[in-house]
Amino acid sequence: MHVFLVEDAPAIRTRLAQMLGEIKGVEIVGEADTPAAAIDGILRSTAASVVLDLQLVGGSGIEVLRTVHPLRPDIAFIVLTNHATDQYRKICMEAGADYFLDKSTEIQKVKDLIAALGAAR
Repeated sequence: MHVFLVEDAPAIRTRLAQMLGEIKGVEIVGEADTPAAAIDGILRSTAASVVLDLQLVGGSGIEVLRTVHPLRPDIAFIVLTNHATDQYRKICMEAGADYFLDKSTEIQKVKDLIAALGAAR
């Protein structure tokens, strides 16, 4: 299972990479902290899933979703954000997110989701 991490906080990216690295068969195939780097990196990678923050350097994860999802609908997008409002959930799900998690309370669920997605492939 190839995973691409899109997160503006280096400490959280590192934590996610370590957490997901504990899952057998998971490989982090790229990381980005801006929408442009995320879009380019995801499209160039073999990512099967993307962990995506909404607040990025110079833009939003929504831009990433709206650009990449139509081109790569096979990628599972897990939005992980501190802005877990119903409004953002609706926007993200309409843009192609498969999952929408609150970073402050559900970060551990990312590991479970990636493990389940990997087992299903």
